[in-house]
Amino acid sequence: MKDITIHPRATIREAMEALGKVSEKVLLVVDDEQALLGALSDGDIRRYILRGGDLSGTIQGAYQADPIFVFQDDYDIERIKQILTKNRIVLIPILHKNRKIIDFVTWETVFGNNRDSEKQKLDASVVIMAGGRGTRLEPFTKVLPKPLIPVGGKPVIDHIIDRFRAYGASEFYLTIHHKSKILRAYFDEKSPDYSIGFAEEDEPRGTAGSLKLLKGKLNKPFFVSNCDIIIETDYADIFRFHKKNGYDITLVASAKQYNIPYGICELNGKGSLKRIQEKPEYSFLVNTGMYVLNPDVIDIIPDEGLFHITHLMDKVKENSGSIGVYPVSEKAWIDVGQWAEYRNALKVIEGIS
Repeated sequence: MKDITIHPRATIREAMEALGKVSEKVLLVVDDEQALLGALSDGDIRRYILRGGDLSGTIQGAYQADPIFVFQDDYDIERIKQILTKNRIVLIPILHKNRKIIDFVTWETVFGNNRDSEKQKLDASVVIMAGGRGTRLEPFTKVLPKPLIPVGGKPVIDHIIDRFRAYGASEFYLTIHHKSKILRAYFDEKSPDYSIGFAEEDEPRGTAGSLKLLKGKLNKPFFVSNCDIIIETDYADIFRFHKKNGYDITLVASAKQYNIPYGICELNGKGSLKRIQEKPEYSFLVNTGMYVLNPDVIDIIPDEGLFHITHLMDKVKENSGSIGVYPVSEKAWIDVGQWAEYRNALKVIEGIS
């Protein structure tokens, strides 16, 4: 029970970590006496962050104070089924008459099947940017292209594709340049049960320039992913978020916290010390390298030269377009693009496996 409950004094960052550990993606907010105060979902946290909420603040301004629940004396399995299906929720707490939580019921325990098996299918193509040299992972990448670096027993690109395949995605494109023949040979021998196409650069085009090679092949919103990241989240929800809000580009961002292990000196503008801030903590939303793009943004990309995703975003904004941000937790972003993160990724993937 303690894994699914959280106190209102907990921080947003602590709540994101806790949500990452529960399959239902909802926490029950309780007071010191374990009485129900509210419910907190990953969607609630996302809305809080997008309103400008502080990641180090408490969940007080984020959770829903009127959750659906059932008192113990009113428990009836047929009624529970009706509540779950009508409200499209995954969990109902069971309360004593004093509002203390004594148990909870999930969709899986009632209906006997896991909702993960009923994931909404993605009607979207996926572009994986796989043409970089991967200099931060040398000497591996002097032998192999970065997408084929092994993580947990298989290449990182297979981890990426597998996560999209779980949502029914079946059309993939790889933009390639460095050691492109090895990448082509890998997929040729693999003979996958999904469509795989290649867009090969004559010269490096940056993090968005190679998308121009796919003009005419993508006629609906599509995903773009770097080849050295793995995102553990609901891809269908990202896609819904993008379409519902009418964005031209949606950027998936990770909530990261940085701790400075020193006292930070602040000056008064005249060279004198104003104060020392002892070991401050800073929270940021960091670009993970995953996006959803509308196909018409490809028209903005020039035919030649380096053109990065940041350039594309600037152009979209200049044309009065809109860019959304979809926050995920720090642990939902697995980065294998540099040695320190690669070692961490090995541990995380082994844990997931």
